[in-house]
Amino acid sequence: MAVARTRCVALVGVSGHVVEVEADVGHGIAGVNLIGMLDTALSEARDRVRSAIINSRYAWPDARVTVSLFPASLPKRGSLFDLAIAIALLGAAGLVPRQRISLPFFLGELGLDGTVKPVRGVLPAVVAAVEAGARSVVVPVANAAEAGLVPGVAVVPVLTLAELVEWLRSGDDAHMPTLSEVTEPSSSEPGGHAGSPPDLADVAGQAMARRALEVCAAGGHNLWMMGQPGTGKTMLAERLPTLLPPLDRDQALEVTAIHSVAGTLPPGRPLLTHPPFMAPHHTATIAAIVGGGSGVIRPGAVSLAHRGVLFLDEAPEFPARVLDSLRQPLESGQVTVARAAGTVSFPARFMLVLAANPCPCAQPSTPESPCQCTPHQRRRYLARLSGPLVDRIDVKVRLARSTRRELLSDRQFIEPSAVVAERVSLARERTLKRLVGRPWRCNAEIPTAVLHGEFRLCPSAMSPLYRCLDTGELSARGLDRVIRVSWTLADLIGKDAPEVTETNTALGLWLGAE
Repeated sequence: MAVARTRCVALVGVSGHVVEVEADVGHGIAGVNLIGMLDTALSEARDRVRSAIINSRYAWPDARVTVSLFPASLPKRGSLFDLAIAIALLGAAGLVPRQRISLPFFLGELGLDGTVKPVRGVLPAVVAAVEAGARSVVVPVANAAEAGLVPGVAVVPVLTLAELVEWLRSGDDAHMPTLSEVTEPSSSEPGGHAGSPPDLADVAGQAMARRALEVCAAGGHNLWMMGQPGTGKTMLAERLPTLLPPLDRDQALEVTAIHSVAGTLPPGRPLLTHPPFMAPHHTATIAAIVGGGSGVIRPGAVSLAHRGVLFLDEAPEFPARVLDSLRQPLESGQVTVARAAGTVSFPARFMLVLAANPCPCAQPSTPESPCQCTPHQRRRYLARLSGPLVDRIDVKVRLARSTRRELLSDRQFIEPSAVVAERVSLARERTLKRLVGRPWRCNAEIPTAVLHGEFRLCPSAMSPLYRCLDTGELSARGLDRVIRVSWTLADLIGKDAPEVTETNTALGLWLGAE
């Protein structure tokens, strides 16, 4: 008996770190010692591994067993290491060839009967393994399609520990099922709708709001909709993702990695190719929105909405601390969660959509039955959305109830999502041509220095903005956001640069006067 080594991956946020698993079966009092800065779930691996090995009809070594996970200073959490620990232990006991287990990475949780169960975070773990030079990765069958999204590595799917041991003993790769024999990778968007998908053609009587949705989709801008109940705020928000272009390969892998770590990937659909849509309830905590947790730090709604849409319905009902926690990710495109165990950063570049009623009673107001809320109550209710947060909203629209005549007449102007999405795609192509060679993908991402430098507008186009800046109606941050929206308006109509018409329209959208 001697020391056997194999490899696994520890996840910190959405980043993987290579962990070397060493097992030593030697003289001493029989027992199992796991060392290497482990959490509770990983400390319990000794019992799972022991039962899995015995129930797979292999002898458990009647000796002192020591399993070390290196580097010892790296926190290790979860049951992802079960399979690697079992294989290293079997290698140290001489039940599998040690040279066969030293190079592959082993990822998976073990059941007591020896089955290999799926785990979270396989995609970022395999990416880390490939970056470390791995040529083969052993994963549970249920995670095989997800692991197969990473090029340059052979994925070996296993169903049971006994199946894996016999393959390692045989030394013949042909005896192991390939990835294509197990499942074919497919793609899907999270939160798929049963039946027909949502379409912008379903919304009638809100022409200005539909136009605002198109502008936001074309430039990646944030949106605030205020109106009485039943005016279509939620319907509009749910249809915003249908206007956005599909994610490219890099973006899809980035988004999928986040959902993999969070455990929200749809079963059998390993790749997310459409922008995600997240709509947390107003009772959600800060940890649920920005990420966190007492043990394992998980991504929150802002990260799950990365490259997509975060919709906060009844926004004033959210706690003020939750709303204000959105300010930092809105500016930086990432969120940093600090805990005693360490600091983790998650990507969080999303479009924020807020919906609010004009008053706390949320009752329909008609001339015959007006709302009983006082002006003070309305101001106090909307004041729950802090000024700095509202200042980060690019487009603000007010929705009013439509009459029967307005609903009927608007039917001839309604366009389906596919038609609007085509215009959005053309506008984004013009943006990308202007931003070629730069890391930004849409107008909302252009930094201030570039906005007032290379993309500086002509004095005539800036004149209405300067007037509002002088009167205090427009802040410096608001000025930047209005300029970004004006570039989007120019891209939608094919202009080379915004003129005074576009800046006036963008200013009206920012002020909520359109």
